[in-house]
Amino acid sequence: MKKNIGAALALYPTPAVVAGAMNGEKPTWTLAAHVGIIGHDRILVSLASAHFINGCIKAAGKLSVSIVDEAMLPEADYVGSVSGAKADKSAAFAYELGEAGTPVIKKAPLTMECSVVDVYNTQGFESFICTVENTYVEEEYLNADGKIDYHTLKPVLFEFPTYECLRTGEVIGKCLSFKKDPQAQ
Repeated sequence: MKKNIGAALALYPTPAVVAGAMNGEKPTWTLAAHVGIIGHDRILVSLASAHFINGCIKAAGKLSVSIVDEAMLPEADYVGSVSGAKADKSAAFAYELGEAGTPVIKKAPLTMECSVVDVYNTQGFESFICTVENTYVEEEYLNADGKIDYHTLKPVLFEFPTYECLRTGEVIGKCLSFKKDPQAQ
């Protein structure tokens, strides 16, 4: 029997990402795990309204979103634990500017440069609705067809209620291969 546990947000785990934006001539970064896909042409990055980086994102109208893997987890954890208003986090990652002018983390296996098309405000949060302008992927994470291979690129997943970072799991089958008519038993 299922138990009602109240209005619990239970869509975890989600991929951990580092959001980056330029703060003048230097980048600033923050760890985010409230991210999502909106249709096939938009992503959402939701950040607490008090985050320093939000002002930088709004001023530039763009940000980078880098998938966190285990190799960059220590730096990602650091930029998520220190406020950009109190510390210069620009040196946390070696970076280069992408074609759209956002900071692209050299150590990240995948970085998307995004343009902000809308900001959706909820109590205590600003959710940046973005289009993806460019996606940079280390070649070792591409398959023979030039597509991202998530068997080799293993994003860190974040589980909010326990604040734990998880590894991605095993393949259990191809999507749409489980479609059996439950009435045909």
